[in-house]
Amino acid sequence: MKTLTIENFLADKNIRLEKFPTHLDIEASEKKKQKALDKVTGKISEIQEKMYAYNKYSVLICLQGMDTAGKDSLIREVFKDFNPRGMVVSSFKTPNSAELEHDYLWRHYIALPERGKFAVFNRTHYENVLVTRVHPEYILKENLPTITKVEDIDKGFWESRFEQINNFEKHITANGTIILKFFLHLSKEEQRQRLIRRLEKEKHNWKFSPDDLKEREHWDEYQEYYEEAIAKTSTNYAPWYIVPADNKETARFIVADIIHQQLEKYTDIKNPELDDAIKDNITVYRRALEEEK
Repeated sequence: MKTLTIENFLADKNIRLEKFPTHLDIEASEKKKQKALDKVTGKISEIQEKMYAYNKYSVLICLQGMDTAGKDSLIREVFKDFNPRGMVVSSFKTPNSAELEHDYLWRHYIALPERGKFAVFNRTHYENVLVTRVHPEYILKENLPTITKVEDIDKGFWESRFEQINNFEKHITANGTIILKFFLHLSKEEQRQRLIRRLEKEKHNWKFSPDDLKEREHWDEYQEYYEEAIAKTSTNYAPWYIVPADNKETARFIVADIIHQQLEKYTDIKNPELDDAIKDNITVYRRALEEEK
């Protein structure tokens, strides 16, 4: 199986999505990919257990991608060995009336993981500089004091949002949250095939919406705005990784492998030491329990 180099997936300020493949041959059968995934997810779950006990870091995994990119199944497969008490998944759809009464980052802030826990954002705060750019009229629902019509939303508005997002991520990383952001890079043809399968397989019909076809018409716009958003918000404290997503099994392994390699760098995450008073009396405590009738 091909050895993966994290740097090959890392986005920088000069990112061009067209230069990143949507398909990657890692020289492994589906069976080998699954075996490798199971091995690495087991290692991540071990780190999760230690992190939960250590209680100083939290981890935020951000997943973005076009419709059908495989976010749901990736979450299911990559985090299947996790202890549920240490993880929460949030899926951000159209803001509701209560959320619109706050600033656009509020609903994301309150969903951040507690210390010792993981959170996965299935669609993220980046929807606020992606969907809203394709459909700027959505911004009007936020009832901002300086925006009364679509024409008020200029380039400076978006530049300000990128800065706000960077500041948001810098703030939470400075307070112990490890952020890893993944863009599942899907080809337009693969999306077409997956939408067809949703229509052909009755058990997947519920996933299909006519809106999927409407959004597909904006494919080029989304690619452009993803490229700009990633370029302006991929930082050393909250990096973006571009993951080939035409093959779901490969994408899952790549994401899991990157998470594992990055978390291994935090060598201070260990199980806490027992208090000396308890450690010195372990034999006494065990004998007391063994002698119970």
